[in-house]
Amino acid sequence: MSTTIATVDIPEPAAAERVPPLRRLVRPGAALLSGVLLFLSFPPRPLWWLAVPAFALLAWTLRGRRLRPAFGLGYLAGLGFLLPLLIWTGEEVGPVPWIALAAVSALFVAGTAVGIAAVSRLPVWPLWAAAVWILGEAARARFPFGGFPWGKIAFGQADGMFLPLAAVGGTPVLGFAVVLCGFGLYGAVEAALALRRTGRLPRGPLAAGLLSFFLPVTAALAALPLVDDSAEDGTATVAAVQGNVPRLGLDFNAQRRAVLDNHARRTHELAAEVKEGRTPKPDFVLWPENSSDLDPYRNPDAREVIDEAVAAIGVPTVVGAVLSPDTGKLRNTLIEWDPERGPVNTYDKRHVQPFGEYIPMRSVVRLFSSDVDRVRRDFGPGDKVGVFDLAGTKVGLVTCYEAAFDDMARDTVTEGAQLISVPSNNATFGRSEMTYQQLAMSRVRAVEHSRSVVVPVTSGVSAVIMPDGKVVQKTEMFTPDVLVAEVPLRSSLTPATRFGVVPEIVLLLIAAGGLGTVAAGAIRSRRSRPAAPQADA
Repeated sequence: MSTTIATVDIPEPAAAERVPPLRRLVRPGAALLSGVLLFLSFPPRPLWWLAVPAFALLAWTLRGRRLRPAFGLGYLAGLGFLLPLLIWTGEEVGPVPWIALAAVSALFVAGTAVGIAAVSRLPVWPLWAAAVWILGEAARARFPFGGFPWGKIAFGQADGMFLPLAAVGGTPVLGFAVVLCGFGLYGAVEAALALRRTGRLPRGPLAAGLLSFFLPVTAALAALPLVDDSAEDGTATVAAVQGNVPRLGLDFNAQRRAVLDNHARRTHELAAEVKEGRTPKPDFVLWPENSSDLDPYRNPDAREVIDEAVAAIGVPTVVGAVLSPDTGKLRNTLIEWDPERGPVNTYDKRHVQPFGEYIPMRSVVRLFSSDVDRVRRDFGPGDKVGVFDLAGTKVGLVTCYEAAFDDMARDTVTEGAQLISVPSNNATFGRSEMTYQQLAMSRVRAVEHSRSVVVPVTSGVSAVIMPDGKVVQKTEMFTPDVLVAEVPLRSSLTPATRFGVVPEIVLLLIAAGGLGTVAAGAIRSRRSRPAAPQADA
């Protein structure tokens, strides 16, 4: 017995030659606008809710379209979204790398749009289409060069009502809910307009649209009990040092000793405040990524500076350093520095940044930008999960760019982390929105894994985030500062932490089911066509 899933009849778009010239621009303009609305929904703007109408508008541009125009419309939406979102990538190296990254990333959105258009004729199409969007995000998060997840819809929802869903199934479920809500909104409006136009209520499409709109909202409310900032394992007092950099831009590394001295100086000042009773003594101190670009194992003067600073505060301190072995690749390393024994443990960044910490296809890239030669020696990835035991607290380590990848934070929590640290260095990107976008990622990770997250950054914004995603302390950009806060420690696991990649796989299977149904229907249709008559010889 074979089962056939019917498709919804949607009138084909009018032939291009019959459409007035200005009307031809309506859908491309709407696609571009949907991408701009997505960009505006991201931090530092608290306009998370704009993502819902953005996807409703995208659905209007794609529903019922043929695949080729859907690709073009999707590409416009991707450019409208990613060009402004990623403008910080050209902060110091000019527009070519920025435009290239946005253009390549937008191709994934274009491919996703093709899939959305394909499944948009199926019953309950918002479900299939939202799953296809997550399929596109999953691909972009993995390919090429290890992927680039920046701009996942979930990362724009740190202030939103859907955020509790991060604890249910991580960023895939959170992003799916937002997209489904937007597509459902359009589905309901489309059904209402059909009623007005024909006088008949399309009950099935209306029910599908309303259900798709309200189900994510209901699920987010039901997930609220998973958001918990209680101190299951007591509390820890943590200090995050922001030493600042001597100047903005790529050349801050030219004054590496000044960066180290800045962080050491601020730590000495913290020690003095503690001694005077003006600040509570921290249980441990966190320095940012690249707080010592001088290898303390090879530079005695750098080691002396760190030794003195850590001895002054008298507690374990995590120092971000660049290690330069005699042979092989550099290492972006976090070092656990004991006030009495010195360096006792290390964590090497596992997900190094392509075109930033290493240069793939260097000879080709050099044709477009000579700035690639600023990276004279590539960084190599580490291979072990970073969890330090700091004065009895297990601290998970997620270095900067790693926060964008779902498995990086989860691995530390499943290895026992009671708190997560995201040491970062954003000085290269000036006063752009990049640091706020990255901070939002850490807020989502806090809820996803129900852990406090501390973000020490060389130049800001450093922050202390509670397990419910709220920022309780933060610094200004490009100012020396230190944050001292008592944070709850937790050891329970959220469903998102327990299930890991499983929710994403389920959504990918839903997407595959929708696309497979469309493909099977197309094959059956082609086979059922009568053969064209052959002309007589």
